[in-house]
Amino acid sequence: MNDTVTYQLRGEVAWLTINRPQARNALNKAVREGLFEGFHHFNDDKSARVLVLTGAGDKAFCAGGDLVEMAQTALEIPPVDFVPQLGRNIHTDKVTIAAVNGIAYAGGFLLAQNCDLIVAAKTARFAITEVKVGRGSPWAAPLSGIIPQKVAMEILVTGEPIDALRAYQLGLINKVVPAKDLVEATQRLAETIAANAPLSVIAAKKTARLISEMPLTQAFAEAERIWAPVYLSSDAQEGPRAFQEKRQPNWSGK
Repeated sequence: MNDTVTYQLRGEVAWLTINRPQARNALNKAVREGLFEGFHHFNDDKSARVLVLTGAGDKAFCAGGDLVEMAQTALEIPPVDFVPQLGRNIHTDKVTIAAVNGIAYAGGFLLAQNCDLIVAAKTARFAITEVKVGRGSPWAAPLSGIIPQKVAMEILVTGEPIDALRAYQLGLINKVVPAKDLVEATQRLAETIAANAPLSVIAAKKTARLISEMPLTQAFAEAERIWAPVYLSSDAQEGPRAFQEKRQPNWSGK
């Protein structure tokens, strides 16, 4: 990583941190490059089972694109690889969690929503602020499939933030915790996931996305295909055996 993005292992949990608090962790070129590098490193890191993405400091997860840099470069339409988007230009079978410690605006909202799970501090705020600066948010296209359309419309056309509690009520995030407990709560969630059978976790992640991508009948058929190798794995025998022998399972991921 470069100095603006750090990568740290805590057990089997990798913490990828945007380290630019003086600029509200805005996405300048160095941050964007560091995030791509960090996600690739996580994919290759066999000792990391879960990734947590967060921002340094207690004010901002990520304020979005660096508007000063955009002005200096006269940025028009951002290229597809402008910022990491999980499922679009970055792919990982492993679970990702956003630990939102402050504002998550524009591209910061994008980064958080691209993660599989979100844990937010009570002080967190979420907004799609592009309309306030004349920029675009095509990445927000899935939003109306996640929350009610009229609420998505309000968020998009006003650019005004919603707080963590409202985001939780809408189903945009998984947990809201006191700011002082954010790291511990997120690490605990990540460790719970990391302790489970690796192949089952991978298949579960794929299954959770099916109904948003295809009709129900097709989703059932695809789910059967996804889970067949799990049923046939060594871990599928190890789990019941460990239960019978009253011990913790030793997962092989095979």
